[in-house]
Amino acid sequence: MEFFSSTGRKRPVRLCESTRKFAFDSLAHVYGLDTMRHEAVSLDGIPGFDDLPAVRRYDLAIRAIAEQAPIRLCEGERISGAATLGLAISHCVPAVRNGKAVFSSVSHLTIDFETVLTRGLDGIRADVERAAAAPRDARAAEFFESCRSVLDSITLWHGRYLAALEGRPDLAENLANLRRVPFRPARTFHEAVQSLWFLFSFVRLCGNWPGIGRIDALLGGYLKRDLAEGRLDLDEAREILAHFFIKGCEWVKGGDCGSGDAQHYQNIVLAGVDRGGADVTNEVTYLVLDVVEELGISDFPISVRLSAATEPRLLERAAEVVRYGGGVLAFYGEETVLAALERYGYPPEAARRFANDGCWEVQIPGETDFAYSPFDALQILQHRTLRDYAGDVSFDSFEALYAAFVRDLSDEVKRICDDHKAWLIDPLTGERRPQTPATVVALFERGCVARGRSYFEGGPNYCVRSPHIGGLPDVVNSLYAIKKAVFDDRLISFPDFLALLRRDWEGGEVLRRRILGFDYFGNDNDECDAVAVRLLHDFALACRANDGGGIFFPPGVSTFGRQLEWAPRRLASPSGRKKGEVLAPNCSPTPGSDRLGATAIVRSYCKPDLSEMTTGAALDLKLLPGSVEGEDGKQALISLLRGFAALGGFFLQPDVADAELLLEAQRHPESYATLSVRVSGWNARFVTLCREWQDMIIDEYRH
Repeated sequence: MEFFSSTGRKRPVRLCESTRKFAFDSLAHVYGLDTMRHEAVSLDGIPGFDDLPAVRRYDLAIRAIAEQAPIRLCEGERISGAATLGLAISHCVPAVRNGKAVFSSVSHLTIDFETVLTRGLDGIRADVERAAAAPRDARAAEFFESCRSVLDSITLWHGRYLAALEGRPDLAENLANLRRVPFRPARTFHEAVQSLWFLFSFVRLCGNWPGIGRIDALLGGYLKRDLAEGRLDLDEAREILAHFFIKGCEWVKGGDCGSGDAQHYQNIVLAGVDRGGADVTNEVTYLVLDVVEELGISDFPISVRLSAATEPRLLERAAEVVRYGGGVLAFYGEETVLAALERYGYPPEAARRFANDGCWEVQIPGETDFAYSPFDALQILQHRTLRDYAGDVSFDSFEALYAAFVRDLSDEVKRICDDHKAWLIDPLTGERRPQTPATVVALFERGCVARGRSYFEGGPNYCVRSPHIGGLPDVVNSLYAIKKAVFDDRLISFPDFLALLRRDWEGGEVLRRRILGFDYFGNDNDECDAVAVRLLHDFALACRANDGGGIFFPPGVSTFGRQLEWAPRRLASPSGRKKGEVLAPNCSPTPGSDRLGATAIVRSYCKPDLSEMTTGAALDLKLLPGSVEGEDGKQALISLLRGFAALGGFFLQPDVADAELLLEAQRHPESYATLSVRVSGWNARFVTLCREWQDMIIDEYRH
């Protein structure tokens, strides 16, 4: 069995053969296809179901899932629990009435696993009972009754697993652990991993896509104690942890998945400081790196928090894993992220706990109701400010053009924020509107039980709706091209330039070639990068102006692959690109515009004050295998990571791949089932991407 890397490097072998076989079977769709054989449970037999309140119908759906979903025990598994209903993979509560899903589900969150590990579900039930005993309104009473019902359903599901394990003497250790967790606090590393997995798998069995968050902070203390007391060694701990990652691949089902499989938002965050400012890096940090290095599992987007204090051993180990490709590791500039959160008003103790929503948008785990709203800034410039390059559009200076564009940009931000407020808040009462029930996640979001409100109804401590500017490098390049070609160098008049763009550059090839040669964003050109500095600052001001009603609208920068979706609606670009071209991903240079290498790209990206981009600004960095080979290549990669953090970078997604190997995988997908690549904010097995996505990724390595 072979676990491929996108660079052709051979992976090390540390895990036992049975664990490796379990991983191969999981990645080869064995369990995902089994899940698809059981799509959902039926609610058709419940009399009067349609007349019940929404939250009561939700409770009955969760109860039916707990009662009827298949139990799966895999040979040799070190932890038990599974999400065995196929409709959950489609982001729905997998319970149907008349053949249709009744409820949508929740993603873009990381739930509060810390409380589950330290206090258990019994502790959470006690919190529910205490809160329910205080005088509350009818909505709170309804919510608390739903909390009791969901906890009862988890108990039922747990009991079914205990009964199944009673008949499996080969899994006696799993049974012993599950007799205690997740209802009581975990005492050992193995119990903690089992508790974490069992709750996680139940939450996503119910259709939700939660993140894991800071797994080394959650588990490190248990492992340290077990090692000190001789209960297990690092090799045994690595095997147990590997099963957590392997079971997390249970939704892998192969086939053409459009933008790829392996994107169920089950993020992992490693290293960095704890709420008191102490470094959390521990042996679990390194065991995670061991597991993903050997198995190449891409189903958990893993981010490492970097700072000036990051220990050299971690930097070296992370660089070694990055060199296998697949984009399995990404990196936060911790000091920039903390500055961003505290600048926005988060308490330092909360900010230091940051994780993300499953891709890379920053949030406080277990406390945040989060969503983001992306928009294409290039289309705002083209369709609104320049009115599709209409002949009567005129600006007598770059400053006048820029001011008009910022007004249009601010109007779009306000529209996004107003739409969210209208959806969430009743304007007559100022109260949160009733929303889709989500008790399965609300139980594990701090604030919900205390306030007596569910996840979407104002329960969590923070409600975040983040506008995300897309096409940033493209609109920066376009503005810079107009500034330089029209107003500074006077190569062409403004009306003639718009006429040329209306013709998609027809008749202007000489000028187009000259404009394409400008030093655009990504080439460490202060003049061009100054446009990005200014624009992101103005965007941040526009977002902050809309905060209110208990809802925060912090800014971020992303495309998440939407450059493909946006391309058909984009006109010819002032920076020399033709109509409909696929342009920049996230904060990365427009393809083909960067000529000076990775260091120049990082320098351009870091010139804006990225601490104003509260939820994140991602830089995708494509590296060729030869650039990171050998000891010199590894040290160059380490220096790049250090420089990224020192210059104020927010989030870096490096990937290493060989375009020829990707082409071979495209020709022979049956031979490369486990080959992973980084795609914007997630990872995907390359052969599960549609042809359009595959070609885009290959082209990024050819430029």
